[in-house]
Amino acid sequence: MSKPDIFDRLMATRPLCGLQPLYQKRKAVLLYVLFGGLTTVISIGTFWVGHDVLSLNEHIANILSWVLAVLFAFVTNRVWVFSAPTKTKTAFFGQLLRFYGGRLTTLGVEEILLFVFITVLKVNGLAVKVGAQVVVLILNYVVSKYFVFKK
Repeated sequence: MSKPDIFDRLMATRPLCGLQPLYQKRKAVLLYVLFGGLTTVISIGTFWVGHDVLSLNEHIANILSWVLAVLFAFVTNRVWVFSAPTKTKTAFFGQLLRFYGGRLTTLGVEEILLFVFITVLKVNGLAVKVGAQVVVLILNYVVSKYFVFKK
């Protein structure tokens, strides 16, 4: 059994220990939702600053928000969600390239959604960004679990 991480220790505390069976059974999904939510906040927040505050084009603002969000997501997914350390630099960079490749694919999906709904249909940019994030969150979990951090 691996050494307990910060979340294992937190879930063992008195107020949360009753949730231990659920946590142990669904740890990866629960942590993915937590960190996916935080990644989404980073993505939406930086998109809002770029698009609405700095008046950047929605695609430029989206790419900037993506870079920051993906960096955060890689670290949290690798360390806590999928617990997927690597033994060599080659394995690490392979994991990193697969992660960014998967995220580039879902960025393409997101860019298409933004183009159709913001540029073509003139729907509110922030509302579209939030909806697109839900789609991306689900796709990213599948890619990470089955292609990037598979054991």
